[in-house]
Amino acid sequence: MEKRKTKPNKIRFSKLQGAGNDYIALDGRDLSLDFGLLSKNMSRPHFGVFSDGIVVVEDSKISDIKMRVFNPDGSEAEMSGNGIRLFSKFVLDNKIVEFDPKGLEVETLGGIRTVFPKMFKGKMVSGKVAMGIPKFKSSEIPVLQDILSNDEKIFDYILDLGDESIKISCVNIGNPHAVHITDTPVEEFDLERIGPIVENHKFFPNRINFEIVNVISESEIKARIFERGAGETLSSGTGSSASAIISMTHNLVTKDVKVNVPGGSLFISWNQTDEVYLEGPTQEVFKGEWLIKDNIEI
Repeated sequence: MEKRKTKPNKIRFSKLQGAGNDYIALDGRDLSLDFGLLSKNMSRPHFGVFSDGIVVVEDSKISDIKMRVFNPDGSEAEMSGNGIRLFSKFVLDNKIVEFDPKGLEVETLGGIRTVFPKMFKGKMVSGKVAMGIPKFKSSEIPVLQDILSNDEKIFDYILDLGDESIKISCVNIGNPHAVHITDTPVEEFDLERIGPIVENHKFFPNRINFEIVNVISESEIKARIFERGAGETLSSGTGSSASAIISMTHNLVTKDVKVNVPGGSLFISWNQTDEVYLEGPTQEVFKGEWLIKDNIEI
């Protein structure tokens, strides 16, 4: 018999961060809530906890556990590379799932992902994530097929922004990304203005994440990331992966790349055949209780 879910008056949560990308983690297995609305309320600065979104624990019939990811605007994301590491720390540290050195299998909307945690005194301190095999076909991003009729890769595509244009290359690594490699220092790029234009461009029917990248050396790049539904973030696992993948496919870097983002550094490895691997830190910032005010999240 399936356990009945409840509508609580308060929710226990943990705030976690990895390379500056921060998520609120909560156990949703027994909760009946509008998690999209909850993410909008909890993620707000001043009036909420302030975060890049929430990750929610649910039971899975096909893996060890299921993760749902909600952006600050309430939309649900397919996958988050930093989010899944922080999610894994939450479920392992709280013994929702027991640690297995073979890895933790997590069901996401982007597919099942395996996380290989590094533990210290019973707590997860970092992790490597098998991010899946990148997808490059235009239908897999996706882009509007009436604009681009054949199912080709979107590499070095000139995207018309109205008064200007930029060259992008696209990849889906659990969620869709458009990457712009430039010689202009990323600090000088007007991401606040251009990011929303790219995210909501008609070329991308499901919207898109957007990264700008400087190649520093054959083993190091620098990136800034504009996340779909969140805006610019200090870090992103899938965004860092996408930045490295596109740099690799353009033969600008080797198969092991350090990605420097405003929140820190992440490490990406890919042999251009199998899965991409992402490695980075996990840290719990604090625990708390969120009060359900007037049932606004129900």
